[in-house]
Amino acid sequence: MTHPVDVVVAGGGQAGLAAGYHLRRNNLDFVILDAQSTPGGAWQHTWGSLHLFSPAAFSSLPGRIMPAQRGQEYPDAGHVVEYLTDYEQRYALPVHRPVHVRAVRRDGTRLRVETDTGDWSARAVVSATGTWWRPFLPAVPGREVFTGRQLHTTGYRRQSDFAGQRVVVVGGGNSGAQIAADLATRDGIDLTWVTQRPPRFLADDIDGRALFDAATARRRALDEGRTDTGGVASLGDIVAVPPVRAARDTGLLKAQPMFERLNADGIRWSDGTTARADTVIWCTGFRPALSHLAPLGLRGVRGHIATHGTRAAGEPRLHLLGYGDWTGPASATLIGVGRPAREAAAAIAELLT
Repeated sequence: MTHPVDVVVAGGGQAGLAAGYHLRRNNLDFVILDAQSTPGGAWQHTWGSLHLFSPAAFSSLPGRIMPAQRGQEYPDAGHVVEYLTDYEQRYALPVHRPVHVRAVRRDGTRLRVETDTGDWSARAVVSATGTWWRPFLPAVPGREVFTGRQLHTTGYRRQSDFAGQRVVVVGGGNSGAQIAADLATRDGIDLTWVTQRPPRFLADDIDGRALFDAATARRRALDEGRTDTGGVASLGDIVAVPPVRAARDTGLLKAQPMFERLNADGIRWSDGTTARADTVIWCTGFRPALSHLAPLGLRGVRGHIATHGTRAAGEPRLHLLGYGDWTGPASATLIGVGRPAREAAAAIAELLT
């Protein structure tokens, strides 16, 4: 049985909820299909010590300011899950779960959304499946011969899981810094933190809002054909949230240059220096989870789908939301997804009328 609807939103995390908020304000008939069994998106699968980079009031979805978390300037992941759950209920968003979107296909004047619970026929689709479900692992020589444990950011939960181990954390972004700081503060863990380039810490009085401003400035510059974006931060900078700041200031958070390869029992640098390791944690980022859009034939050589704003260049009935700056400045963040969600909903409303 095929269910007709104006708009199908694939994904019920922060991007999908923001899209739902603005689709409702445009009086459109829509559903949100979420593969997760409970609200909260990817936030319910992160590690326990993860904190936002900005205070609660500056980490909010459209229409509802995130309440402050008692005793925490920067809310933790559990608080974000509670906020997203409340947001979904407050606006009575039509979320169906668990529903796995398998494919989106052209079907005459409509798009057919195939799922594990039945098909939907939509006049437009918003893809908001995010990146958490597609972790990226670099092609470092020796990965296949290393006999220890390897996991990605997505598999990290708590420092106690690595008690007594020699752990290598790879990655100089915010995730790498936070996980390295978490491990560095536990006695009995021998930590080696390696980064492709020396890590750059934002000044202690600057938080994630600066990264949002940097992303916005970069997008504006690219749209205007400029290469100078200005600003006090770049997108690769590390926000010195309290745990990271404490580990850095006590000398526990020192980065080593990236190693050349993995051996059976550890890592080796280009100068021949080696270090033994029991576990390697790859904090090396993500790629967009877009396999459900493969039947549309829109992906370029690097895997991205060309867009004008959030609209797919090769399919005007499809909008992509929350995958990174190419679908809106800082659109993969809580604070950044609101504006592109509003623009996508307005464009869809115009298209359908």
